[in-house]
Amino acid sequence: MTGIIERIEGHTAILTMSNPPANTWTGESLQALKEKVLELNENRDIYALVITGEGEKFFSAGADLKLFADGDKGVAASMSKHFGEAFEALSQFRGVSIAAINGYAMGGGLEVALACDIRIAEVQAVMALPEASVGLLPCAGGTQNLVALVGEGWAKRMILCGERLKADKAESLGLVEEVVETGESLDAAIALAARVANQSPSSVAVCKQLIQAGRTMPRSLALPLERELFVGLFDTEDQAEGVNAFLDKRKANWKNC
Repeated sequence: MTGIIERIEGHTAILTMSNPPANTWTGESLQALKEKVLELNENRDIYALVITGEGEKFFSAGADLKLFADGDKGVAASMSKHFGEAFEALSQFRGVSIAAINGYAMGGGLEVALACDIRIAEVQAVMALPEASVGLLPCAGGTQNLVALVGEGWAKRMILCGERLKADKAESLGLVEEVVETGESLDAAIALAARVANQSPSSVAVCKQLIQAGRTMPRSLALPLERELFVGLFDTEDQAEGVNAFLDKRKANWKNC
């Protein structure tokens, strides 16, 4: 059992974290997530992915702390490597990734959502990075991705002070982009993912690259890169298809190349 269930709906892949009762991560499930994302990158019919948790209470509670109870540094090194590789692969997915947060998102459970492009949370969802309360730290991008979304002050409140956020507060801070009623996050995420099919996959990939590059790249470099990638789109079939479909008043038939 890999802990990840996959199904395809149109141009969207839906990944469900399945490790009851709290959908905790294991080395196996993290490797499975990485492998699935890499496979989806090669599937030109997939434009978006949605990730959610199985059941009604937990999106994911992160890592099972029993793994770290005996203080084995080898286990720590192995798990941190698996976390990093899996969530970095998710962050670098060429399409649009959406987290449907259907319950508690704690530690590595929140970090997988932070690695996504967009987050939709249900009203009852609670989000936290509580690692410091058990002598650990968020090692799967949490210290970096959270700051990029909510700023340094609130990141410090959550990581250093252990503050938990309810969905409405998370939305007000920009941690999630939308709050929906209980049981509606997956449908909302799938509906949003379906809208990605109206966009050129080639354009989406480079736009995402530019947006994320802005976190670390000076504007003096990002702006010339923006122009360079704009011109580069003219090497794709999607560019000509998109413009001509608009002029012909018809729906574009994307080739993703």
